[in-house]
Amino acid sequence: MSEKVRSLSDVSHLHPVSQTVALLPNAERIAHIRADRWIGYTKAQQALARLEDLFTQPQRQRMPNLLLIGPTNNGKSMIIEKFRRAHQLEPVEHTAHETIPLLIMQMPSDPSIARFYTMLLTALHAPLRPRARVVELEPLALRILRMTKVSMLVIDELHNMLAGSSAMQREFLNLLRFLGNELRIPIVGVGTREAYLAIRSDDQLENRFEPFLLPVWREGKEFMALLASFAVSFPLRRPSDLQNTELARSILARTEGTIGEISTLLTHAAIAAVETGEEAITAKTMKLAAYESPTERRRAFERELG
Repeated sequence: MSEKVRSLSDVSHLHPVSQTVALLPNAERIAHIRADRWIGYTKAQQALARLEDLFTQPQRQRMPNLLLIGPTNNGKSMIIEKFRRAHQLEPVEHTAHETIPLLIMQMPSDPSIARFYTMLLTALHAPLRPRARVVELEPLALRILRMTKVSMLVIDELHNMLAGSSAMQREFLNLLRFLGNELRIPIVGVGTREAYLAIRSDDQLENRFEPFLLPVWREGKEFMALLASFAVSFPLRRPSDLQNTELARSILARTEGTIGEISTLLTHAAIAAVETGEEAITAKTMKLAAYESPTERRRAFERELG
């Protein structure tokens, strides 16, 4: 039976969208496997619900804030991107200015107050004058934030503020407090454990920012459910036995428990399954996956350094 007339019942183990893709030629299936995918595991859904609750809070003098905290490559940015898409507005023609209810920016890697406001204004698509000073940038940013009706500010890579001196870190903590008081909108900080420790150093901010932790994955029902979600999303023509305890433990050990690494390993294993004709993620395709664990990558880099 040819690929084009193969019955969908042969791929009934897959999600309906993946069933259709599974009948396509290999090149198209591999492109689909490599694409970003949303896996709605429990913690991610809880984080989205918390963000939605914040977003719909009525304005008051002291707005609640959130710290989305987790190790690098553990799904924080994917959650923020999913939330952004849910609140992205289509541009409206013939309006004096854009409406941006949800503003997402990144803390600059070499932090200063001037660079922070420059990044914020860039996210607002505002024109900038070269070498503008903070005394000019701050009122401009506040004016445009109000004009565009920003209802929530998300600051990604918040831990970057620790790259500055102690005095600069204190300035940023004061800035977060000032923006919250001035704008009366919720602020969401996204970062690693270090961002949480920085916020904890300020009693007032610690009381305002509720931490939401995305921990590394461990063995258990939630992890097995995560693997099952990946298994039905890859357009492979045979069922992948990711519920096999030994295989699941191997995945957890190699990836060191972060969802980004888990996704990368399974993606490479799924590509190997297509290329070899195995058509399922198995112990064999896991070995063939073009993947190195974070520890293996660090060791390889250290060897290169000599």
